[in-house]
Amino acid sequence: MSSPLTYSEDYIAGILRSVKTIAMVGASANQIRPSWFAMKYLQEKGFRIIPVNPAAKEEEILGEKVYASLADIPVPVDMVDIFRSSEAAGEIIDEVIRLKEKLCASVVWMQLTVINHEAAARAEAAGFKVVMDRCPKIEYGRLCGDIGFMGVNRRIIDNKRKPLGAGRGALSRNALGQGKGQL
Repeated sequence: MSSPLTYSEDYIAGILRSVKTIAMVGASANQIRPSWFAMKYLQEKGFRIIPVNPAAKEEEILGEKVYASLADIPVPVDMVDIFRSSEAAGEIIDEVIRLKEKLCASVVWMQLTVINHEAAARAEAAGFKVVMDRCPKIEYGRLCGDIGFMGVNRRIIDNKRKPLGAGRGALSRNALGQGKGQL
């Protein structure tokens, strides 16, 4: 059994602060799919999410044109978010590496339960920052305080709000931690 993947809050927050446009591989128009929820939340926080899904029958998801592959995206992206299996992630990461100049991406993010150490090593060797087994929606919400009031970032679920100013707003735009929900 491998040890849990750990990333510092500074590493995750640094990525989320620097990223503006995300290519979401495996995005779905199905409103009960996790990718739809993540896309909607991140759009509401100001990120542009470009859906990538070769099987999508829709021309748009949440107002964004769907592309069949990363190669079809006509604009630069900062991050590729992979909502596919660990096995599929290897091939997707190889495509990201091949398209590095075209995409301009600097981050490869693999969603919850998506872990591919070999592909991650290839991406890191090609100069990408890599995150595995995490959700940018969850990490953003945890760091900016959106979900902290439920105790999620303390790993204890309860209905008690933290005292005002107690560790909230790691991604807030101001020093006092106000502006909950904003990067």
